[in-house]
Amino acid sequence: MSVPVSILTGGTGVLGQSVTAALLAAGGVVAIPYAVPEEARALDARLTPEQRARVLALPADVTDEPSFGAFVRTVGERHGPVDGLVNAVGGFAGGDLVSTSLAEWERVMKLNLTSAVIACRAVLPGMIAARRGRVVNIASRAVVPPQGGFIAYTVSKAAVITLTQALAQEVKSHGITVNAVLPSTMDTPANRRAMPDADRAGWVSTESVASVVAFLLSDRGSAVTGSAVTV
Repeated sequence: MSVPVSILTGGTGVLGQSVTAALLAAGGVVAIPYAVPEEARALDARLTPEQRARVLALPADVTDEPSFGAFVRTVGERHGPVDGLVNAVGGFAGGDLVSTSLAEWERVMKLNLTSAVIACRAVLPGMIAARRGRVVNIASRAVVPPQGGFIAYTVSKAAVITLTQALAQEVKSHGITVNAVLPSTMDTPANRRAMPDADRAGWVSTESVASVVAFLLSDRGSAVTGSAVTV
């Protein structure tokens, strides 16, 4: 097989950078749509010259179908067919149903769920034509079972799990796998700031999550589909 090409949304974030490192270590090409130039520059600064040649980072809006579609076409023109998709972009919001404004509800749904739908719609036609592909959606262990107190986040990430399971059934006859990875609390700078007094013994590293993502994208993960893998 030629060098695998993966699109990674949220690739400039903390988890995304770990996933990028894991995919590069496996010899792949990683295409990253970004919204924050400073984050893209920070990612670029961590890359070696050889790695930089295998990373394509371009500004694109993952919640806008025309913008993301143009990004996917550019990836295809520069690196060939897309073999893998990781939907790692997302956002969090606290609050119960009554206190959460409709605008905030829609923002969280757009970031966590609609972005994954748009990305899948953009890459699946090419995967179906090639009769192979890997899709990995990042959900959350915190929403299994569903939790209150951050209901927009809970519902959106639970919907990502349902999307994963339904989509896996739709595309399994085309040689495409679709799985979800459900991290528990990750050890990130943002979580350390938000929970300074928490016991971090049970937190997971972003590298651990990235290794599971990389496995599911690989040929070794070809027998796994429709799964919600907790980390």
